[in-house]
This record gives sequence, C-alpha cells and structure tokens, in this order.
Amino acid sequence: MILVVAGVLERAGRILICQRSSRGSHPLQWEFPGGKVEPGETESAALVRELREELAIDVTVGELIARLPGAPGTEFELAFYAITSFTGEPRNLVFESIAWAAPGSLPGYDFLEADVPVLDLVLQHAHRT
Repeated sequence: MILVVAGVLERAGRILICQRSSRGSHPLQWEFPGGKVEPGETESAALVRELREELAIDVTVGELIARLPGAPGTEFELAFYAITSFTGEPRNLVFESIAWAAPGSLPGYDFLEADVPVLDLVLQHAHRT
C-alpha cells in the first residue's frame, strides 16, 4: 500500500491548488499539494517535506480532513490534512501552475479522480474555519 498525503492550505478565503506538469502523469490536472510517505516517515513529516520541496514553505500540519482509497485498481491510500499555518510565500517549484482558488470554484477545475471525492469535505472544512 502506498500512502499519499496532501495539504489543504487556506489564505484570505482561498485554497491553494496545483496543476500537474504537462510532461508527467495525469498532465495538467489539478490536485492538492503533497506526495508519497517515505518508509519510516510519519504522515505529518512527509507532508512538511513535500510542501517544502514543491512550494518552498514550512507548514504546520493540522487535523485530518479525509482518508480515502485511491482510484479503483490502485494500491494507494490518500490522506488530506488541513495546514493550520505556513511560513514563506508559496513558490511553484514543480507544477505547471499554482492558484489560490475560491472554495466554490473548485468543482470547475479538472481535478485528479482521486481528489474529486474530497472536494465537498474541503469545502465544508473551509466554511468552518
């Protein structure tokens, strides 16, 4: 089982989303930033590492928003966490583009299939904070 963690970052009522590279798998689809948990690494430590590598920010990982199986036929499990704070200005180091999107606009983006089921939970979480 491959565990993937993703962070939900909010600022000024918007949520950070990232568009995958046109040269990689699932080209130009949108996702929440994050990545695979390495052997011996906690989910929080993996998310801190991934967001530093992808966006050049240091984060504080908050509550688990959702834990979902990957797409049918895959050996993935996805864990989505709220990011309670971050330092630094997010810089795009690996994506095609990044965007601060209004929560209500998220369903209009072409998200990865694995991220689609969590959109409603992210919207509910955004409305609580």
